[in-house]
Amino acid sequence: MRRYVLTGTPGAGKTSLLHRLSELGHSVVEEAATEVIARAQAQGEDEPWTRVSFIDEIVTLQRQRQQEASGATALQVFDRSPVCTLALATYLGHPVSPALGAELERITSEGIYERQVLLVRSLGFCEPTPARRISYQESLVFEKVHEETYRELGYELIDIPADDLPHRLAAVMSVIAPPTS
Repeated sequence: MRRYVLTGTPGAGKTSLLHRLSELGHSVVEEAATEVIARAQAQGEDEPWTRVSFIDEIVTLQRQRQQEASGATALQVFDRSPVCTLALATYLGHPVSPALGAELERITSEGIYERQVLLVRSLGFCEPTPARRISYQESLVFEKVHEETYRELGYELIDIPADDLPHRLAAVMSVIAPPTS
């Protein structure tokens, strides 16, 4: 089982890449944080990320989705991972909870994700949404936190530069499904 992670700043185009990969027949797993935010906002909570328990809700959904996807296909692409959740906790100033620590240990000891992580670079702007209330400048700081977090945990970041979708898709495909010669 090969599980690749797409990471990067909010608004960088990870979801567009993921949708295109899905259209091409690849198994993909959507980001958990956006769903956690949407659920909380639907219940009237405007800024769920201010709660420390927010991180654990993301970790729980990430683990559930990863386990549900196990065995689906030999190749899967995930929009973010628990390492991203660690970066989010760091960025928000939240402590590393026991649940997050345990999940980070599990994904490392079980080798859940490939050590090569696809870092989707900023497109040069960040459109706000109800779930994404971050300025472009803040998004660049957040991107840096992701880079540092993945590197500190020994992952190799594969740069997916700002470009149009077909070129970015080609860059992703060259890593996850390189042509055989």
